[in-house]
Parts: sequence; C-alpha cells; structure tokens
Amino acid sequence: MATTRLRPAWGALVYIGVSFSLAMYFTFAAVQGDYGLFRRIQIEADAAKLEARKAELEAELEAISNKTRRLSDSYLDLDLLDERARSVLGLIRADEIVVR
Repeated sequence: MATTRLRPAWGALVYIGVSFSLAMYFTFAAVQGDYGLFRRIQIEADAAKLEARKAELEAELEAISNKTRRLSDSYLDLDLLDERARSVLGLIRADEIVVR
C-alpha cells in the first residue's frame, strides 16, 4: 500500500491571500480614500455651510443695495441721509441733548 503525503496547496493560499488583501485595500479606499464615503459626507457638509453663508451674503447685499438706492440722486430718503450724517460725521441738531 502506498502512503499518500499531504502537501499544502501554496498556490491556493497565495491566491486567497492576495485576493483578500486587494479586497481589504479597495474597501478601505472606498470608505476613507480621497473619493470615499467619509470625504463625500465632509464635502456635503461643507456645501451646506457654504449655501447658508451665500444666503447671508445675499441678504446683506440686498440691504446694502436698498440703502444705496435710497441715497441715490433719483430717490433720496431724507431720514436715511440724516441717520448716516449723524453716524459718520457725528452731527447733532441744536435742540438735541446727547448722553454718552
């Protein structure tokens, strides 16, 4: 009777090891890489913050545009002109009392 000797299947072990390593690498890259899930979530959060900042700036621009139009030659708001003169130049009327 012939004795059979079991040999380890090195080729199969190497193939499984390389396949497992590649699968782990691509999984890691898909989650934490430059184009991964975590980066996408970060980019979406940054985009939401920038959209909010854009809305704030548009509101501020609208307010400044409104004041500019109200001080233009075609439409002069005397109350706004009086307010700006008091604020910028520090002017007061003769019948006013200033408390600081």
